[in-house]
Amino acid sequence: MKLWDKGIAIDKKMEQFTVGNDREIDLHIAPYDVIASRAHARMLAKINIISSEELKQLESGLDVIALQIEEGTFIIDDQFEDVHSKIEHELTLQLGEVGKKIHTARSRNDQVLVALQLYYKEALGQTRTSVKTLFDTLLDLAESHKDQLLPGYTHLQVAMPSSFGLWFSSYAELLVDDVYVLDATMRIVDQNPLGSAAGYGSSFPIDREFTTQEMGFATLKYNVVAAQLTRGKNERSIAASLSNVANTLSRFAMDICLYMSQNFGFISFPDELTTGSSIMPHKKNPDVFELIRGKCNKIQALQTEMLLITNNLPSGYHRDFQLLKENVIASFIELNDILEIFNYSIKKIIVKEIDLNDEKYQYLFTVDNINNLVVDGASFREAYKTIGEQVENGTYVPDTSKHHTHIGSIHNLGLDQIRNKFPD
Repeated sequence: MKLWDKGIAIDKKMEQFTVGNDREIDLHIAPYDVIASRAHARMLAKINIISSEELKQLESGLDVIALQIEEGTFIIDDQFEDVHSKIEHELTLQLGEVGKKIHTARSRNDQVLVALQLYYKEALGQTRTSVKTLFDTLLDLAESHKDQLLPGYTHLQVAMPSSFGLWFSSYAELLVDDVYVLDATMRIVDQNPLGSAAGYGSSFPIDREFTTQEMGFATLKYNVVAAQLTRGKNERSIAASLSNVANTLSRFAMDICLYMSQNFGFISFPDELTTGSSIMPHKKNPDVFELIRGKCNKIQALQTEMLLITNNLPSGYHRDFQLLKENVIASFIELNDILEIFNYSIKKIIVKEIDLNDEKYQYLFTVDNINNLVVDGASFREAYKTIGEQVENGTYVPDTSKHHTHIGSIHNLGLDQIRNKFPD
């Protein structure tokens, strides 16, 4: 069944190419198409396009479909082009002519838009919740290990003293920035496009404010052309927000892989969280974090894909938009899986004691020692030269007693302030 069927058979090869795997992808948005169809039916009854009895029948039919979706028995067969045609067909099978009325004052264009935006709202909320869980874990780890020093690096050269507390809380605070972007994206998708139909509205006296309230959208996308123009723009915003989270996790995973290596040896994980080698029995490979790094980099490529698919398209609907769904939905699923396994794994991290008296760390405190001379009255440039000469002639002896007092430093992490930054 095709909602646009006019009795003319379409070439099977053409149909396979244009439909692709849309049926499988549409299973992810099926529950939201039911929600939108229910709100639309109630609105049709409110404006007297359908009777109260017809509304009752449609809602009963949608209840049956919603249960099938929940139980996993709802299938979009090959005879259907998408979830919209399948749902209408099921309603027609159950209710006869009444089922055919569900498409009144709608187009598949605004059907898919509203279903996707309802899905995006929930998926963004799930991602935000998962980010908050990891954020809390990292701050707890920062508190537990705040007194354990860690070499800090610039250009991968030993630079200045850091700490595990500083390291864990740095990524926690980056997640706050990522949530700001997720929240901004939520505001973008939390606008009801239903009623824009094919992109130019409807001659029926529909009540778009009513469906906005029924579906729990924060506001309405008032201009019907603007509503259709959000297709693609929503996905570009989502790709950017998911990429931000993925970037934070990818960089953190890289640190973990580096710090686990024997040349650093700062951290470890229980054997059951690592893998071995088929020929080297001593190996403990951080495969989980290597895969996190790779998967997160793949998610970061989504933004380029969304840009290229939608760039310079004229106004109105275009079939190109069908290509947006698959990888956006897949990226939501992937990122939430990554956040779950990251949180599960990082809780089991083993923080090692680091001997900062080791020769390779002997210059870790040069900046602190320069600052000591400045406090004693020397100019910074004079103090820099003095310590530099000691390093050069081999007479430098590190003083490790300097206490860092400003907020956000190794001895004053500001964990409470970071925790309070996470938006409610």
